[in-house]
Amino acid sequence: MKTKLTKNLENTLYQYCLEQDSYVVEEVSMPDKKGIVDTLSYRQLTNGDIEWRCFELKITKNDFHSKAKLSFIGNYNYFVLTKELFEEVKDEIPDHIGVLIYRAFDKESVELSPQTQRAPGFLTIAKKAQYQELQVDEKYLTSHFVASLFREVDKAKRIESGLQLYSDDQLFKELKKRSKTGYKVYKPERNLYDRFIDESEDDKITALQEELDARNNEYQTLKLKLQDENKPNLEDLI
Repeated sequence: MKTKLTKNLENTLYQYCLEQDSYVVEEVSMPDKKGIVDTLSYRQLTNGDIEWRCFELKITKNDFHSKAKLSFIGNYNYFVLTKELFEEVKDEIPDHIGVLIYRAFDKESVELSPQTQRAPGFLTIAKKAQYQELQVDEKYLTSHFVASLFREVDKAKRIESGLQLYSDDQLFKELKKRSKTGYKVYKPERNLYDRFIDESEDDKITALQEELDARNNEYQTLKLKLQDENKPNLEDLI
């Protein structure tokens, strides 16, 4: 499970790569069993060459020392770290590996910004990466990159389709599972099940009120029509 800080680093890095005119995707399996890179970017240079950059995100010292394989197979490779973690591990970072430092926007600057910030923070270069030749065959790297992009597109389409993809039984099981964890007896507004019931009841009341209003309007229209039909004709009275 990703922490909020990890997601903030990930989202900020995504925007950073877009600003570098790069295509970017997260969690890409590398060919030749070279692990999974946290973020991989693909950039088309003006001379027609392709520039590949690999990014590994770390938020704790234990995470930095994890036994998971570092997939630094790109032309340029970076750690993305908090400033505090960088100060702790900077002597352990190889010379050819670059470092991007994450800094969160403070609440006041976000509120004063004339436009909505697309990321929770920004990145600065603490250490430049040195160029290296690709460590894997580029055609296989490209196919893995495309496969990961497809995964994200498929995920987005599923989200866009919403709950209609799931059966009633699946939805019920998920709702029941969530209601078992952290159920707040005295704080129903914080419980998914109670919120669902309350909103469903509100929807029913709204629907009944709308139906009642519609029938009342229909009744008033019919009443006026009958009055017009029964109204004596002035010429007949003369």
